[in-house]
Parts: sequence; structure tokens; C-alpha cells
Amino acid sequence: MRLSDNSVLITGGSSGIGYALAEAFLASGSKVAICGRSEARLAQAAASHPEFRWQVCDVSEDEDRLRLLHWASAELPKLNVLVNNAGVQRDVDFTQGIEAFRTGDNEIRVNLESAIVLTGLFVPLLARHGDPAIINVSSGLGFVPAAKMPVYSASKAGLHAFSMAIRRQLSSLGIKVFEVVPPAVDTDLNPAGRAKRGGFRANLSPATFVAAVMKGLESDVFEIGYGMTAGFIHASRAELDRRFEQMNSAM
Repeated sequence: MRLSDNSVLITGGSSGIGYALAEAFLASGSKVAICGRSEARLAQAAASHPEFRWQVCDVSEDEDRLRLLHWASAELPKLNVLVNNAGVQRDVDFTQGIEAFRTGDNEIRVNLESAIVLTGLFVPLLARHGDPAIINVSSGLGFVPAAKMPVYSASKAGLHAFSMAIRRQLSSLGIKVFEVVPPAVDTDLNPAGRAKRGGFRANLSPATFVAAVMKGLESDVFEIGYGMTAGFIHASRAELDRRFEQMNSAM
């Protein structure tokens, strides 16, 4: 995949991995648009990089998804790269029944459904331009689930399966489909859960992780891991089961 001369739309692009990807594509000579739910964060990102185009959007809502398509088509008429990065993560305890799942952000709609719907909406636009690509940001927890975060883990496993399937489907249109598989990264994802775990830090910045991702994209590595998630991608079922027991042994 070329890194320069693209027109790139990044969901959840105002912070964390999305923002680091936006900076990296901009530095590589691409035009970049970002969207997110927080107008204040988007404005702050644009203050640091006036070249960013930005739009407030909740990708879990159908009306916002359609509005994003129309806006992006006007702002970046040569749009050729869609990055499905927006995501939420929550601790959900099913031993207490269904209530915790029903309250708060819907991880399935944000993490999985939005990527599926946006892919369908944007494919006709992407296919009109040279070197089209879709980049789905999944998670190592899609390969080795965390028992404390069962819905998040399931949504990312679904995104992994979707990425594999759509990669084969869209190859007929010349659209490359990449999956980025982060390990734990120091972002604002699941602040309540991180606080419960003593202010957990991964000691991996979004910028460091994204620097490795950009090298993988440039080399057409279609499943890009980092650290332990690079091992997850190629691990046997027995190895993934062993990792699952290690990760969840404290529960």
C-alpha cells in the first residue's frame, strides 16, 4: 500500500490510535479526515493539525453513518482509504445478569456493526479511485479474549472474521483490506476498567505502535500485529488456549 497521495477517512480519529494514524498519514503526504463523537476533541486535533478535515459523528447511529458518507464524499472526493478505528471497551459482568450489558455504550454497534455498515456504504466510493484500501483496527482480544471484557472481545473477534471474508470479496474490486491488531496501548480506552486495575499502563504509546503499523501497511502485510499480538496472529489453537488461561487466571 502506498502511504502518500491518499485521501484517508479515520473514524475515532481525535485521540489514541486513530489520532496517531491520522498524524502518520498526514506526515506521509496524504489528505486526512477524522471523525468522532466529541467536538471538543476534534477541534483540539484540528488545532494541532489545521490540515485535518473533521466531522462530529457517532458511528453507531445510522443517520450519522449516512451523513458521514455524504460529508466525506464532498470533503474528499478522491477518498480511497477508510480506516474503521472507532471503538469502545467496557468491563461487563454477566454473573450479575443482563443489566450491565444494556447500560452504557454498545460495543457491538460501535466496534463491529459500524465497520460492517461503513464498509458497505463506502465501497462504491473507494472503488472509483486508485489504490483503494480499508483498514480495520481490531484487537489482540479478538484472538485471546479477556473474561472481564467479553463483549469487547467478541466484537473484535467478529471484526477479525469480517476482515478475512471481505478481503477475499473485495479483491475483485482491487480494494485491499488490512487488519491492525493492537496489543494493550496507552489510550483513553476503558478508563473505568483501567482504574479498577490500578491505573493500568501498557508502556506502549499510540505513536510507537502506529510507526510499526505504517511499515506493515507499506509492505502489504494484511494482518499487522505488534509484540504479543504478532504471535497471536500465527499461533496454534493450543497456544491461544494457553494464552487465554494465563491472561484470565486471576479471575
